[in-house]
Amino acid sequence: MAELLEVAGLKKHFPVRQGVFSRVRGWVRAVDGISFSVGHGETLGLVGESGCGKSTAGKTILRLIPATAGSVRLEGEEILALGRRAMHPHRRHLQVIFQDPYASLNPRQPAGEIVGEPLANYGIAHGRAREQRVAALFERVGLRPEQMRKYPHEFSGGQRQRLGIARALAVGPKLIVCDEPVSALDVSVQAQVINLLVDLQAEFGLSYLFIAHDLAVVEHISHRVAVMYLGEIVELADRVALFRNPLHPYTEALLAAVPVPDPERPRKRVILSGEVPSPSNPPPGCRFHTRCPYVMERCRAEPPRLREVAPGHFAACHLRD
Repeated sequence: MAELLEVAGLKKHFPVRQGVFSRVRGWVRAVDGISFSVGHGETLGLVGESGCGKSTAGKTILRLIPATAGSVRLEGEEILALGRRAMHPHRRHLQVIFQDPYASLNPRQPAGEIVGEPLANYGIAHGRAREQRVAALFERVGLRPEQMRKYPHEFSGGQRQRLGIARALAVGPKLIVCDEPVSALDVSVQAQVINLLVDLQAEFGLSYLFIAHDLAVVEHISHRVAVMYLGEIVELADRVALFRNPLHPYTEALLAAVPVPDPERPRKRVILSGEVPSPSNPPPGCRFHTRCPYVMERCRAEPPRLREVAPGHFAACHLRD
C-alpha cells in the first residue's frame, strides 16, 4: 500500500532583507531538503531543538506557508503545485492541531461555532444536523455538549486543546499535523491529551505527524521518529530502534539529556560544546560538526547523506560509513 504522505527534498528558505530598499542579502535555510513518509494509521514523531525547522516543515506541508522547493504528495497526488481552489478538497484530509490552544481559537466565537465551522465550510452538515455532530464531537474529546455555548476564555488550557482536536476531527481527516500540541499544558493534562490522541487514532485510523521537542512524549505516541538538526533530518528510525541504539551523535545527546526516574542508573553522558549555528549561515560539511564530540576532518568538508545503516534505520553521519 502506498504511503499516505510522501515528502521529498522539501525546502523552505526565508529571505534576509537589509538596507533602505530591503534588498535580499541572504537566506535563512529553515528547512533544507528533508524527505520522509507517513503511512496509513502511523505516527511519525519529528523532534529537535527549538529553531531546528520542525514547525516550519509542518506549516509548509500544510500549505500554510509556500515551499521554496521539493515535493509533498498526499495519497500519491502532488499538492504543492495546486492552486487555492484545487487545494480546497485536500485540506479536509490534512488538518492541524496548533501549539497554543488559545491563540488558535477565535475569541469572538462560541466553542460550538468554532468546532462546527469546518462542517459548514465543506458542506458536511448544516442546522440541526451540524449541532448534533458538534455535540457528539464534544463528548468524544471529553467535553460536555452544554459547553458549546461558552467562549474560549471560559475553558482551561487542556479543554481549549480538546476544542482544537475536535475542530481538526470534525471533517474526517486522514492526516493531522500536531504542532507541539501538549507543550503548553501541565504534565498531568499532557498525559490526558496524548492518551486521547492515541485512542482517536485507533478509532478513526488517523495518521499523525507529531512535532515535539519532548522525547518522552514522542516515545510514547510515535511509531517512527525523525530527528532534525539545523533544517535537516539527521536520523530516522523505528521508535524502539532509535531510543535503544541511536546512530547519530546528536540523537545520542538528545537522549542523554532526558531525565530518568532512577538517578543511580548508569547512563552515557554526552556534552555538546558551542551554540547552534545560524540557519542563515550553516557550517560547511556536516552541520553538526561544530558541536560533535566525534568530529573528523572529513566532517568539516563533506556533507553526509542520509542513508540506511540498518534495516529501516537511516542516519546522516560519516561515523556510520
